[in-house]
Amino acid sequence: MPIGVIVNSSAIVIGGVIGAFSGEKISDDFKEKLNMVFGACAMAMGIGSIVLMENMPAVIFAVILGTMFGLMIHLGDRINRAAGLMQRGIGKFIKADNSRIPEKEFMDMLITVVVLFCASGTGIYGSVISGMNGDHSILIAKSILDLFTALIFACSLGMVVAVIAVPQFIIFFLLFLLAGVIYPLTTPAMINDFKACGGIILLAIGFRMIKVKMFPTADMIPAMILVMPFSMVWMNYIMPLVS
Repeated sequence: MPIGVIVNSSAIVIGGVIGAFSGEKISDDFKEKLNMVFGACAMAMGIGSIVLMENMPAVIFAVILGTMFGLMIHLGDRINRAAGLMQRGIGKFIKADNSRIPEKEFMDMLITVVVLFCASGTGIYGSVISGMNGDHSILIAKSILDLFTALIFACSLGMVVAVIAVPQFIIFFLLFLLAGVIYPLTTPAMINDFKACGGIILLAIGFRMIKVKMFPTADMIPAMILVMPFSMVWMNYIMPLVS
């Protein structure tokens, strides 16, 4: 049973609902400063994953090529449009006052949250581990940060944050089901490189959250697909040639 996936998605729903209804009661200064702390936590999680990297050329190559592919197919724009449809859909049932936020800033925040919840290396890896050996601790630990992150972002973005739990659950549940096929094909080094790739994206998300630099995090998602094959090719074919 995907307990970790259910707990993680439930945390986003709970945080999103509480934040949507209590947003006006929380001061902007409080939300801004706490969001900076969440950004620092995301960067710390990213750095903690990056240090596990075992094949740096493969990871860097995957990040660069994956981002290039994402930019070429306009993946970020597609996710942006999907997020906008989610917002308009939920707006038909629950009206949220986002007038204080410029539309571009609103969409930038929304895309940051979508990538953070649906495409983090921690969440993807946790889903695979959960499906492989029943260890739900990674996703449950992630749920704690996601609960409060969803709450604070929902104060500004409204109920759409809670709706993000739907695509997140679908993605993580599919990974949970596919874990039996994916995990036996991997090695510890490949897993560590996968975590490192996710850590780079988490680091970029952290910079977005504290509004230092708006990295194209959505366009970086294909790197998560490329990194393990690249890691395998590097270890089995390229390393023996250059050693």
